[in-house]
Amino acid sequence: MNMDSDLQIAGDILEVPHLLQPAREHPATVAEFAGLAREIAADRDGWTRHIAYDATTRWYHRLRTGPGYEVWLLSWLPGQGSGRHDHGPSSGVLTVLAGELTERTDRGVRTLAPGSQRVFAPGHVHEVVNDSLEPAVSLHIYYPGLTEMPMHESVRGAWLSAATAAPGVRGVVPS
Repeated sequence: MNMDSDLQIAGDILEVPHLLQPAREHPATVAEFAGLAREIAADRDGWTRHIAYDATTRWYHRLRTGPGYEVWLLSWLPGQGSGRHDHGPSSGVLTVLAGELTERTDRGVRTLAPGSQRVFAPGHVHEVVNDSLEPAVSLHIYYPGLTEMPMHESVRGAWLSAATAAPGVRGVVPS
């Protein structure tokens, strides 16, 4: 039995740094965007100072932008929700930072605790609501940046598109 592995024969790749890919400055894959969300979530001092609450509507703040993507911080008081919607051509990562949120889709209801992440593709219809008695905070990354948020209504169990916000229209609220 030969105990030599290909790695031993070829050498250690870490010993030849010129062959390693340089680290990317900005995320480009779903895994990298999810990693960026976890990195931001871990930096509590970096996001807690931006949080505000609004009793009349969900509060939101664009925390960061990069080539083709946006990072949003949202706060949710008890009872506040997004309404049923999708994110147009944008994919996204939703990460709960504090409190608890409920996501409703045509596949069911899911409770999202702190640290929970949801990754979604364009066309994913959902509703996010704070059904708890405590405030919640979430982080949302969109690629490409959020330009529309078509709202949907439920008719006999089916979700129908009710209206589409035009790109760049004020009032497009991330969720």
